[in-house]
Amino acid sequence: MEATRLDLGTLRHMFVYSDWGNAAVLSAAEKLGDEQLDRDVQTGPGTLRRILIHTYNGELVWLWRWRQETETRWPDESARTGVAQLREALAAVARGREEFFAGLDPARLGAEQVYRDSKGKLFRAPLGEMVVQCLVHSIHHRAQATNAIRRVGGVGPELDYMMRIRVPGS
Repeated sequence: MEATRLDLGTLRHMFVYSDWGNAAVLSAAEKLGDEQLDRDVQTGPGTLRRILIHTYNGELVWLWRWRQETETRWPDESARTGVAQLREALAAVARGREEFFAGLDPARLGAEQVYRDSKGKLFRAPLGEMVVQCLVHSIHHRAQATNAIRRVGGVGPELDYMMRIRVPGS
């Protein structure tokens, strides 16, 4: 497989958007009650709370893989973790990600990395593509979360990239 040419600055910029999107989803979710967070929404992991937990777990697991840390199992998704706790947990992952990127030689983005998934299966992939997978995984699940928020009667956030960067004209 031919690796895509990736730029560390662009990837970091995309994580700024990703963190903004996570914050917007969590802000909408924190206005909901436990019944709404735990209602089966017939998509993804099943409930809004589980979608949010899964989004966090994905970001955590990909960080472990980038750092080539041992992943013994996929983190538990059955807990009734609160929105505030998820906000703190995602912030901790973002700090870990920034520490990783701060010490990263950009040339490593194209280097093949070996990791084992939570089932012990061995994989190889360019580091940059692994970073892109983390971004795409989170975008996918934020879309599920937004849909779930609307399904349980909440107001889903507008997550379009342009909503974050554009300014009204005069």
